[in-house]
Amino acid sequence: MKAILKNYRQSPRKVRLIAAVIRGKKVAEALAALKFVDKRASLPFSKVVASALANAVQQGKQPERLFVKSVAVNKGTVIKRFMPRARGSASRINKRNSHISVELGEK
Repeated sequence: MKAILKNYRQSPRKVRLIAAVIRGKKVAEALAALKFVDKRASLPFSKVVASALANAVQQGKQPERLFVKSVAVNKGTVIKRFMPRARGSASRINKRNSHISVELGEK
């Protein structure tokens, strides 16, 4: 009962704030909490939780007994870009990606 979203285009540091909100909650509570979180990553996070829930239901588990067992936000690939600076130099811009994984457990 696991779901993974790879290469989400937001830095892991920002996405981990959402992970702390739903860790350890029941699935229904987690989805309700994600609706009211005012962060950009809340919509992809709710999709990942809903996907994990669908995977669990497909395996024959009861949705009301499920809870968020573990949430991991890991570093993905970094897209490197350059911005021109003064006197012909350049500075690097790192566009960071995240891997979001949600695992559900049964009580």
